[in-house]
This record gives sequence, C-alpha cells and structure tokens, in this order.
Amino acid sequence: MDPYAKPKERRIGAQRPKITHLPEAAETRTRRDREAEKQAVAAERRAIKKSARQHLKGQLHAEMKEPD
Repeated sequence: MDPYAKPKERRIGAQRPKITHLPEAAETRTRRDREAEKQAVAAERRAIKKSARQHLKGQLHAEMKEPD
C-alpha cells in the first residue's frame, strides 16, 4: 500500500477493482451476475472477520483461565 496515497487510491494490488474494456456485446455477465459475485466476495470477507473475532475471543478466554 502506498503510504502517500489518498484514501480512494488505496485500493491497489489484489484489492484493485477489476476494470474490463469490452463492449457491452462482448460482456457475457449480466448485471445480476456481477452483483452476485460482489455479494459473494462480501460474504466471504464477513466470514473471515467473524472467524477471526471468534478465534481472538477464544484466545482471550484461554488467557484469562490460565493460573498465574
């Protein structure tokens, strides 16, 4: 990530939005297909965050139960 980038410019590398320069006739995906793909990515990210939260919560409980 570029530390001098503006907030909207930080989406670079793997996070960069995919831009296709194809005419509409050549585009095979419909609007619903693109929206479904976008929702699938968001759902996957939510699942990763949820898993991370649960893991950290478990670690915290384990640390609190340890005898000093």
